[in-house]
Amino acid sequence: MHTREEQLQAFDRLLTIMDELREKCPWDRKQTFESLRQNTIEETYELASAIVKGDKNEIAKELGDVLLHVVFYAKLGSETGDFDIADVCNRLCDKLIFRHPHVYGPEAAQNAEEVSRLWEQVKLKEKGGNKTVLEGIPDSLPTLVKAYRIQDKAANAGFDWEKKEDVWDKVKEEICELEQAMRAMPDEKGAASTANPIEEEMGDVLFSLINVARLYKVRPDNALEKTNLKFIQRFNYMEQKAQEAGRKITDLTLDEMEALWQEAKKA
Repeated sequence: MHTREEQLQAFDRLLTIMDELREKCPWDRKQTFESLRQNTIEETYELASAIVKGDKNEIAKELGDVLLHVVFYAKLGSETGDFDIADVCNRLCDKLIFRHPHVYGPEAAQNAEEVSRLWEQVKLKEKGGNKTVLEGIPDSLPTLVKAYRIQDKAANAGFDWEKKEDVWDKVKEEICELEQAMRAMPDEKGAASTANPIEEEMGDVLFSLINVARLYKVRPDNALEKTNLKFIQRFNYMEQKAQEAGRKITDLTLDEMEALWQEAKKA
């Protein structure tokens, strides 16, 4: 691994390249906060995907792409005189120190759960910080992640199940309500309703399952992404086998698909 001095030299090299690109490259010179925003979101998702796959080389590459955006925004801020990379780092350092009174202050925390509860208390006291427990959750967060953060913050405020096993009763209750809503749904010839009780009950079921994941220490977004990747792998296997037999996957019967699916699971 590199020494601290080598790491600082590498960061200085990045800042120098950013200065040169902003001056000499027409594309980089044209960028604004708004134009970079969507690219930043995409780069963050690519990093998240690499983490789920556990590919360390890919993680390092995607971290570089995310870091580029941080440096780029800091460069834009310096050009308008609002802030620069030193402000970004110093404000982060100040916040980290303030939010870790169990490290830099008199508070005590013996485990990660106690630290999380302490964080929520500190954020409410922080100047310019959250005024309510659930404030600070970005509206633009993916719904799966947002639901997890909402539940996590509520739990840190003491609103949680006494025993995690009790959450299963809530899951069963929500599934029953979803089934009832589906049975009550009119057929295709029935009158359409402006409200969608099935959508509402489906949301309640998903929210309760995310709560299960949280209580059992599973990140639901990571779990679902791993299942997505597993499904893609198995479906691609079926399609490949169909092509090897000179057929299209759409030509297979459901029984043939099921047989190939079981093969893919074993493979």
